[in-house]
Amino acid sequence: MKYKNILQIDDDFDDCDFFEQAVKTITDAAYTSIQNPIDALHKLINGEINPDLIFLDINMPCMSGKEVLSEIKKSEKIKDIPVIFLSTSSLYAEDAIISGARDYLVKPNSISELRKLLSKILLM
Repeated sequence: MKYKNILQIDDDFDDCDFFEQAVKTITDAAYTSIQNPIDALHKLINGEINPDLIFLDINMPCMSGKEVLSEIKKSEKIKDIPVIFLSTSSLYAEDAIISGARDYLVKPNSISELRKLLSKILLM
């Protein structure tokens, strides 16, 4: 297994539940979701959580995913953690990659489609 600790930062509880269901069918990796991006960033910087991979929503209140990624890249302690944007729109894909994200995924509507996307990432 490539990734042992997966973090999802997404303000939508339902999206997190949906994502967790898909992850749990693919891997035994530990999964954590944090709905508040500011809290997530503090926990990352303070070492309270140590993910191997971060899935990050773009559109969130109080702090956008792009802002979170920017702060991650500024921190020596966490800048090398791969970040994959996960959004309902493909509108920001190019900007996300330029900003330093490893990849950009558009949230699918079905769990089977999500499993296929995640399998390519988590089982490589």
